[in-house]
Amino acid sequence: MTTNTYDDIKESIAPELARLHEAIHHTLKSSSNPLLNTVVESYLQSKGKLIRPILVILTARLFGDVSDKVIASASAVEMLHNASLIHDDVVDESEMRRGAPTINAVWDNHIAVLVGDFFEAGALSQAVSTGDIRIVDSLTCLGRILSLGELDQIYNARGHTLSEEAYFKIINQKTASLFVSCVEIGAYAVGIAIDDPRLMAMRRYAELLGLCFQIRDDIFDYFPAETSTIGKPTANDIREGKVTLPLLYALTSEDAPDPDYHQMMRQAAMADDQPDEDMIEALYAYARQRGGIDYAYTTMEHLHSEATTVLSAAFGADNEALAPFHSIFRFIIDRRK
Repeated sequence: MTTNTYDDIKESIAPELARLHEAIHHTLKSSSNPLLNTVVESYLQSKGKLIRPILVILTARLFGDVSDKVIASASAVEMLHNASLIHDDVVDESEMRRGAPTINAVWDNHIAVLVGDFFEAGALSQAVSTGDIRIVDSLTCLGRILSLGELDQIYNARGHTLSEEAYFKIINQKTASLFVSCVEIGAYAVGIAIDDPRLMAMRRYAELLGLCFQIRDDIFDYFPAETSTIGKPTANDIREGKVTLPLLYALTSEDAPDPDYHQMMRQAAMADDQPDEDMIEALYAYARQRGGIDYAYTTMEHLHSEATTVLSAAFGADNEALAPFHSIFRFIIDRRK
């Protein structure tokens, strides 16, 4: 049966997801520290979309069976992802995540950093338990890439870099790299070789999916009215000096009807001082008016088209086993939170 929606996908692997949650809880709740246990328990009550571990499981199922090794790999990915979110919340001084207060907002930065470290240790523990050095290597390389992506983003923000090439490099490091690691370790966990052409196709699919995910996430920032829907503050990127694709498109276009206003918007986005709330709204309104949102959606559709072509070439256009991967891509583009 063809899988049509993201909920269908989750339902189709419900037993595997139950095993995933059990593995994560077992790993993270083995502490003898009551404070840590309280923080972890509270954090785990707010579940994300689980796209990354689901990619691990679906990739393993595409190539073989979902064994305990696959579940350990998926739990490692999810814990590492959450560790990066906890640390990002500290760096960004975020107060909300998934519609709930962040660890740093409730407890403080010190505890949040240590809890993030504990999640990282749990991720490595699960990876090591697979006995597959390729899985461990994929996750450790991922940690390095994520750190570099964050530092590159800070460097570009401080240098006021307005370049689409630089933007895509950063979101490749910060977001797409994790999606690529997911399909890698899902394949490794069922014995697929590193140089298998099908895995190469899955890597490219995952990279395109990750880029699309971040572009869609960036679009949310331009619509403050959606704050309650998406569960995190909007208009944060420009406060942190981050110029994402919609605004980047507006600021780098060469056919502005009002060159003086266009230059003023560029100067405001590149100023060393954080813009005030009125200027933030003006910048985001400019991105919307100048077609930045439409451009971002068009870009996502191009990524989707390439991903479809890549999978069809590697596995066959009529391969029903690919239906969940196509559905996830569509879900990413159409999601509202």
